[in-house]
Amino acid sequence: MQPSDTPSPLTVLGEERRLHKELGFWSLTAIGFSNILGSGWLFAAMFAAQTAGPAALLSWVAAGVLCALVALVMVELGATRPEGGGTVRWPLYASGRLVGTVVGWSVLLSVGGTAAEISAIMQYAAHYLPGLYTGGRLTASGLAVATGLSVLLTALNWFAVRVFARLNNLVSLFKVLIPVLTVVALFLSGTHSGRLTDNGGFAPYGYAACLTALAGGGIVYSVNGFQAPLDFSGEARNPRRTVPIAVLTGIGLAVLVYLGLQLAFLFTVPDSLLAHGWRGVNFDSPFGQLALVLNLHWLATLLYADAVVSPGGSAYVGVAIDARHTYALAKNGLLPRFFMRIDPRSGMAHRALLLNLVVIIVFMLPFGGWQDIVSVMGDMYLLVYAASAVAAAAFRAYDAERGAPRAEGRVAGVHWIAPISFVVASEFVYWSGWHHLRLALPLVLAGVPLFLMLRRDTEGRSQRAELRQGAWLMFYLAALTLLSWLGTFGGSGHLPAPYDSVVVGAVALAVFAWAVRSGAAHLRTDPDTSLPTS
Repeated sequence: MQPSDTPSPLTVLGEERRLHKELGFWSLTAIGFSNILGSGWLFAAMFAAQTAGPAALLSWVAAGVLCALVALVMVELGATRPEGGGTVRWPLYASGRLVGTVVGWSVLLSVGGTAAEISAIMQYAAHYLPGLYTGGRLTASGLAVATGLSVLLTALNWFAVRVFARLNNLVSLFKVLIPVLTVVALFLSGTHSGRLTDNGGFAPYGYAACLTALAGGGIVYSVNGFQAPLDFSGEARNPRRTVPIAVLTGIGLAVLVYLGLQLAFLFTVPDSLLAHGWRGVNFDSPFGQLALVLNLHWLATLLYADAVVSPGGSAYVGVAIDARHTYALAKNGLLPRFFMRIDPRSGMAHRALLLNLVVIIVFMLPFGGWQDIVSVMGDMYLLVYAASAVAAAAFRAYDAERGAPRAEGRVAGVHWIAPISFVVASEFVYWSGWHHLRLALPLVLAGVPLFLMLRRDTEGRSQRAELRQGAWLMFYLAALTLLSWLGTFGGSGHLPAPYDSVVVGAVALAVFAWAVRSGAAHLRTDPDTSLPTS
């Protein structure tokens, strides 16, 4: 029997059919690329260099590898089970309501990523209006302007998905041109030889700093967003063909742009700013101020203008994705079904848009700074990646068990890619450091009492059975928290390197096997959530 506020499959399917299937390959690729290339390109090159020096280049490559691995897993899910807000729905289908609730809660928290884009706009806008941003935080007037911008982005998402896609296509073209022009202009202004080996060497803070830079330096956050076309798969004309290609194309383009920007930053920062090493290089508006230092005033003007367009474009897509996540969370029963309503004329989830507007504003209150927000958000995204790897493997295990024919859209090699992507995502969470995890992981674990509250008065499967089937996730989060405290990435150091990372990998592999077995058992015993409804 369905929980009291969990909509029935027929109700969900009825709302799903109201989505307008109007997105093709180029629109989906633009959505993915635009979502990836947001505020990250304006800030991450500096924060990554501060954290790891020139070795930050390795961090970008590692992030690209993670994206490729996770993308292949999620592409299979999107191709075989296309649905609006799929990244929220797949963990529910594969692992049950406890995992679905905790992952859904994490996704709801990750709405703060859109707040980071808006914060980035305010940080660059402070070049012209200093009263908006000071001391690493939004001022009262900055918060007011950011709120107004959030309202505008919500209003622009109010109309049909076709209007959204056309506007995003135009913004994406601009977002490609400006970073490429920045790389070319900075290199033409003159480079400094030896930058990869001087000032402490290629890895002045040790190679472990490359790992910390992934989350703490904003790299994971910057590359994240590739899954955006998957959340629009319910609105794609031919999702099994167009979604996979769009996801992989977006990743490839974005990683190339980010590597070019990192190289340009490393080779063009003046020697006078490196007296205290890479950690001493500090700009409020990195590429804009660097252009001014190099007397590229025309480029600085263009960059400060693009500092509104690039994060604004990502925030525009982010608001759209957040609405689809919130819509999917209502389908899951984590939010009241009131937020599941799709407007039949526009095919948009208007009520979900309004709820996300409130969440975005709330996230800007306690954080305010770009790096503060993205350091926590990176870990939220990684949990979604890990849960998706489990879902793909659990679906395959269940299909093999019942002798189901090979599903159209399955990706070769996912049987070994899924566990590797789970382990890599787990390591990335661990490498983000105790300073960030001590906040992020307890926030995610707050989804457990939320699950208990939502399931308190419902019939059907007992809470004990559902807790047992989702116990792997609670153990996983608790283990990561403990290992982070014991380890060398900002922790106590009781578990020395490299043994700490080895232990994390071993624990992750064991948890993955446990999770897949639990998922297959869930798929056998709970027909209410085991199959997609569209």
